Amino acid sequence: MGRPEPDPTLARKVLAELVGSLLLAATVVGSGIAAQRRSPDDTGLQLLENALITGAVLVALILALGPVSAAFNPVVTLAERALGALSSTAAAALVAAQVLGCCLGAVLANLMFDLDPVVVASTEREGAGLWLGEVVATFGLLVVIFGVSRAGRDAHLAYAVGGYITAAYWFTSSTSFANPAITVGRTLSDTFAGIDPGSVPAFVLAQLVGGAIGLAAVLALYPQARRLAAELTGASPRPTPKDEGVPS
Repeated sequence: MGRPEPDPTLARKVLAELVGSLLLAATVVGSGIAAQRRSPDDTGLQLLENALITGAVLVALILALGPVSAAFNPVVTLAERALGALSSTAAAALVAAQVLGCCLGAVLANLMFDLDPVVVASTEREGAGLWLGEVVATFGLLVVIFGVSRAGRDAHLAYAVGGYITAAYWFTSSTSFANPAITVGRTLSDTFAGIDPGSVPAFVLAQLVGGAIGLAAVLALYPQARRLAAELTGASPRPTPKDEGVPS
């Protein structure tokens, strides 16, 4: 038997996740550096600038890459896998692309601002309040994504996600990383958006916990969540006994 042909659809999704994650991380880190330089004496203004620019780029990237793949976040991808919209192989490939893209994006941001390509971050982000903030931020992100889709407003998903992340920068104590890939990428820049590598495991664990709680809420609130996940990923919906006979 010959080797199976590669899946061109998966290849396009991997490329979209790589490009989108790269640009997202470059924006998060780059706007943080720019904010520090342009508003050196006002950390509140720095955070506002960072939040608004991150929210704006999320809208643009989801609109541009959504027709192919626009999760840019391992927690979202794992939720789609749990709902049966992705195979384990596809999910692993997409998560790898997201992490690699975010790391490359942080390096790109450093280079654009004449810094060394990699400068390991030294900003420690630890404490129960920050971890709880990550749980809340990630939980809310999943509810927003699937809730907007359930309402039949996929055209507004980009604005909903961008708006939510902009708000979560401010209402969560952790400034809403809500994304394991971007958390890893931000270890490579010792700037405004950086996070010390030692702080990463607890942040990622909190994000996974928030994602699990968010997934449970989605399943409780939206009986057709599996079909919605399939539509978000472009997969063919596979009805389950719970989905069948449930009115939309």
